[in-house]
Amino acid sequence: MPQIAQLSLVYGSQWFWLLITLGTIYFLVGHGIVPKVEKTVDDRNQQIEKDLAAADAARTEADAVEAAYRERMDASRGEASKLTLAAKEKGALATEERLAKANAESDSKLTAAVERIRASKAKAMAEIEATSADLVSEIVAKVAGITPGREAALKALKDVANG
Repeated sequence: MPQIAQLSLVYGSQWFWLLITLGTIYFLVGHGIVPKVEKTVDDRNQQIEKDLAAADAARTEADAVEAAYRERMDASRGEASKLTLAAKEKGALATEERLAKANAESDSKLTAAVERIRASKAKAMAEIEATSADLVSEIVAKVAGITPGREAALKALKDVANG
């Protein structure tokens, strides 16, 4: 076969061109493309590190802001509790004062009413005694035919009432 016979003649030149082509590709890729890729990867890694550092700083700042916020909220809650307690105490004192005033007015009205009732009772009792004495005098006059005086009739009524 003629192709196989020619192989030894062209074999050396093919190796030569193969080495030149591979060397050229090696130098182009090794010195042209690989450094650019490595630089891009390094730049990307540096940017990632910067972003992570910025995120860490932002997280630290956010934590500080949150802690300050929570501290202010706790202080505000404490102040609100104090104000609420003070308002409750003030309201309780005002209610106590109004209640004491109302109780005093009620007691004075009750005392006046009791006095009016006593006076009415005493007046009614006096009228009942007077009427009873008149009735006793009339009954004794009709039954016994004697006319006792009003004073004697009152004394007799009181003696019977007392026992």
